[in-house]
Amino acid sequence: MHMEEWTKTWHNPQFDVRIMKAFYIEHAFPRHSHEYYVICLIKRGLQSFTHKGTKHFTPANGLILINPDVVHTGEAADAQGFEMVCLYPTIAHMQTAVLELTGRHQALPFFAEVRIDHRWVINCILALHAALGQESTPLEAESRFIWTLTQLIKHYADIRFTERAMGQERRAVRQARRYIDAYFAQGVNLTQLADHVALSPYHLLRVFRAEVGMPPHTYQDSVRINHAQRLIKAGKPMAEVALEVGYSSQSHLTNRFKQIIGVTPGQYAHQLR
Repeated sequence: MHMEEWTKTWHNPQFDVRIMKAFYIEHAFPRHSHEYYVICLIKRGLQSFTHKGTKHFTPANGLILINPDVVHTGEAADAQGFEMVCLYPTIAHMQTAVLELTGRHQALPFFAEVRIDHRWVINCILALHAALGQESTPLEAESRFIWTLTQLIKHYADIRFTERAMGQERRAVRQARRYIDAYFAQGVNLTQLADHVALSPYHLLRVFRAEVGMPPHTYQDSVRINHAQRLIKAGKPMAEVALEVGYSSQSHLTNRFKQIIGVTPGQYAHQLR
């Protein structure tokens, strides 16, 4: 079967960051460098690249981390080609992530490892790309963006720090839950939620996950679906249900509803009847 190369690139205005998806067979990137970071996940195929004069190979589910101003290349390792998803955080993005993680301004993070194969970070990157490229709430997109960058820095960069201990934040978490309960249908973002409880966005993510067992955006989805169930029981049309609980479309409601309940809203309504 003949396969054609394709490229899709777009700019996410919420974070002022560029994202790319592509499939390449013959296209080869020459020696070049960027003024920003490159976070590139190979989804299928085998990719090869040179980095500081050394040849590397990246299989499916392999991650590439390239620091700013480092010369590198990129190409398919064989005739089957490769598919990749890439995120290009700026220096400012990484400076903000370091501040969130450490609580102070430090030098730019430097990633010593150019190739990573750890499954947990691959899942983080895939979830972030999905959140930035598809229908997602502002709370989910911001949470995944901050969490992914800080975890990359925490585990793979040369930043040395002692992470702030989690202590008496139960009151703040309760306040955050009440805020989500009250405004679940609106476009609450992580910064608003963190400001409301007087914590940094990253620290709120940590303590909320530890206390509740899920991040704030997942809790928001649970609250929305609980309300959706009540509205469906009351006989409301699905389009109205989606709008009333805060989803941007009926298909978005359907996807989230099935993930959490196990059936579509239509199947759920049919079972009730």
